[in-house]
Amino acid sequence: MGPRAADSDVMSQTRSKATKTGTRRRRSGATGLLASRIQEQIHLQKTPPGTHLSAEHIAKSFNTSRTPIIMALNLLAKQKVVLHKPNRGFFVGDSSKLQRTLPIEKAGSGIDKAYFSLAQDRLEERLPVNVTETFIRERYKLTTSQVDALLQRVAQEGWIERRGGYGWTFSEILTTPEALTQTFRLRRTLEPASLLEPGYRLDPKVIEECRRIELDIRDGDVETLSLEQLFARGTRFHEAIVAGSGNAFFLDALRRVNKIRRLLSYKAMGNRQRYKRQCEEHLIILDLIEAGKLKQASEYLQAHLERAEKHYSKLTR
Repeated sequence: MGPRAADSDVMSQTRSKATKTGTRRRRSGATGLLASRIQEQIHLQKTPPGTHLSAEHIAKSFNTSRTPIIMALNLLAKQKVVLHKPNRGFFVGDSSKLQRTLPIEKAGSGIDKAYFSLAQDRLEERLPVNVTETFIRERYKLTTSQVDALLQRVAQEGWIERRGGYGWTFSEILTTPEALTQTFRLRRTLEPASLLEPGYRLDPKVIEECRRIELDIRDGDVETLSLEQLFARGTRFHEAIVAGSGNAFFLDALRRVNKIRRLLSYKAMGNRQRYKRQCEEHLIILDLIEAGKLKQASEYLQAHLERAEKHYSKLTR
């Protein structure tokens, strides 16, 4: 082998090692971010110790696959936040462990400001469709690890995806108030109809979990949760109601709408006191469903969505 061939081989090996290192770093950052989100969800929902954690259920709620969720649960098991029982799965561990912040969460918490700056820039169309990690790092004054965490977070929410070769591409989202209004028109048709589907049934455990979350928000969490957390809780409530229909097409349509309306919804979520009224309305809907009054629940849900649409319409125009 000549000198040039040897140099080429060394350079190739170096690039390969760098690529593998970068890939491991991104995977580690993504796993840590997911672990942080799972930990946060367990804490905020006050999930009792010993509760089984379904990787499939968590994957669906985070809009990802089971593999990264299992990796995140394994990380939490090492931190003793959750327990791993061979051949049985993962379970919530000692509740006192949930108060302890993971190192990766400390690193990730610094990206919140950049996250909302990025979201606003995307809404205002101040960013190109295709971006690189270097571009994001320089524009928002982030470290390499913060860029990794930020992009993984946005990718998990579904409004950016990695390009096949190099860089990232922003996915389609709603950027106009008119588009947000159209999503409400769809929801006003779809969600009330789901309650009237033959055989509609909402599991009592789901009703109780939803009720507990709404009471927590109403009685104090509304002042401390981030806009992202408030949005996530709202979407989980409505998706749980629709899931009771057993109609997978209804639920899939709602999830798609929720994914692309996320950023415009953040923009209109300034009035926190409004969420207390929203919680009261959610609780009424749950009571009606629990009492078997599905037609009344359907009518009340439609009125609830109409009020929400008027509120958002005023704030986004």
